[in-house]
Amino acid sequence: MTVDPRFYAPSGALTLGRIADLAGAELFGSPDNEVTGISSAANARRGDIVFLDGDGRSAPAISAEAGLFVTNEANRKYVPESASGVVTRLPRYAHSLAALAMYRARHDAWSGEDRIAASASVHPDAHIAPGAVIGPDAAIGEGTRIGPNAVIGPGVQVGRNCAIGANASVLCALVGDHVTLLAGARIGEAGFGTMVGPDGLRDAPHFGRVILQDHVSIGANSCVDRGVFDDTILGERTKIDNLCQIAHNVVFGRSVLMAAFGGISGSVRIGNGSMLGGRVGVADHVQVGDGVSLAASAGLFRNVPDGETWGGTPAKPAREWMREVAWLQRQANPKKKG
Repeated sequence: MTVDPRFYAPSGALTLGRIADLAGAELFGSPDNEVTGISSAANARRGDIVFLDGDGRSAPAISAEAGLFVTNEANRKYVPESASGVVTRLPRYAHSLAALAMYRARHDAWSGEDRIAASASVHPDAHIAPGAVIGPDAAIGEGTRIGPNAVIGPGVQVGRNCAIGANASVLCALVGDHVTLLAGARIGEAGFGTMVGPDGLRDAPHFGRVILQDHVSIGANSCVDRGVFDDTILGERTKIDNLCQIAHNVVFGRSVLMAAFGGISGSVRIGNGSMLGGRVGVADHVQVGDGVSLAASAGLFRNVPDGETWGGTPAKPAREWMREVAWLQRQANPKKKG
């Protein structure tokens, strides 16, 4: 997706030659090629620069419109012949240098004495509690209540009849109607994305958003991270308990239930009507079907088809898991022989 200018201020286009200079990388193609945006390889539009990283053993998903690449030697074979770009041993780092030169998060540059920014749009029937702050160009809908010391960042859109609890913070997010965020919820912070730089590990910048659809509820002190380049999405009527973690680029379907202490890694997909018990953990890029139940404390590392019930660590179908539990109990407590 294109970087949303409501949340990230563009600093202007770069040339491919400038990116090569920033990263100390080898250039292929014309140095005058203009780079107008950043994106993931799968969702690139014309003018976006994308990165290909990893060992190159499997072909990445690449948009037909992608024409500007930051890649390593292992993945150069996947770059279309007509494309231009740069080659470096640290493609994600080089791509991040370009991104940071082209965009700046508006909440990082937010300043001023006004508790409610002059450019914010707050409906007359909304209620803003003492200490709450509303950033520039944010919008608060009719009947919405913003609790004490809550933070609504620049450009954030909050719909009608929402309830934002005390000390909650909402950044880089679009919030539907009848959404509830309990006290201390953190929406739209950067995810736990790291990359290798020339001097060791660095935090990867995030330029995506969080989308909370109608009637979503998020419990106290739970976190929903914004995407790296794409969106983190919670479908309508999804209910998240207290003290849960939902990482970047995760997509929940409609009416998903997630009990306390759960942790969802990046780029996971959870289908409609699925239920996750307390302390469930899901590894990155796993896909969970519709109507799935994951038992409490399950540790999931592989995809789950629609309608199944899984449990255990590593998680597996419930019957298989229960047979294993029963066998272990028999081994640990053998019957006495008379």
